[in-house]
Amino acid sequence: MKLLYQGAESKIILKQGVVEKVRIRKNYRIKQLDEKLRKLRTRREARIMREARKLGILIPKIIEVDEKNYTIKMEYVKGITVKQKLEQGYSKKICKKIGEYIAKLHANGIVHGDLTTSNMILAKQGLYLIDFGLADFSNRIEDYAQDLLVLKECLISTHPVIANKCWKTIINSYANNFDKAEQVIAKIEEIESRGRYTIRKKD
Repeated sequence: MKLLYQGAESKIILKQGVVEKVRIRKNYRIKQLDEKLRKLRTRREARIMREARKLGILIPKIIEVDEKNYTIKMEYVKGITVKQKLEQGYSKKICKKIGEYIAKLHANGIVHGDLTTSNMILAKQGLYLIDFGLADFSNRIEDYAQDLLVLKECLISTHPVIANKCWKTIINSYANNFDKAEQVIAKIEEIESRGRYTIRKKD
């Protein structure tokens, strides 16, 4: 058994070739509420992963959902993160695929919630999206804009030298694959201008 990741919400374990994502108990919450939330979030995450796979997006295949133990068992995808790949330099092919994937999710009412280059894996089969722990169903343009802004902020902070180039390729690919992209992009600009106004006001 190998601990792959330990976060605030869950831990990821590799056990006999299978990845287990286990939601962690929150001691500050009432026990009954904590159990209910972990069960519901485990169920929702598994459902969204299955829906995303139906869209032709590469997502780790779910082997078992154990709601009683707040655990999702899934296939282990061997590869490197997109974060590691982009540290070697810009890749138009990868950025185009990222934009295409996000467009497919949004066109089908799915928001990933944590779009970072660490939550994308390059494997033999292609580009995988992982960690749908914060994912949800939504038809709100603002939610799609916020989803993309998480990725933009990740690019700026993690890949500053190539961030602008990556973002342009991703957003162009997104626009080519989603008929509401123009509205989403306008909303992104609106949210960013709100932030700039707040900063200026504080100054």
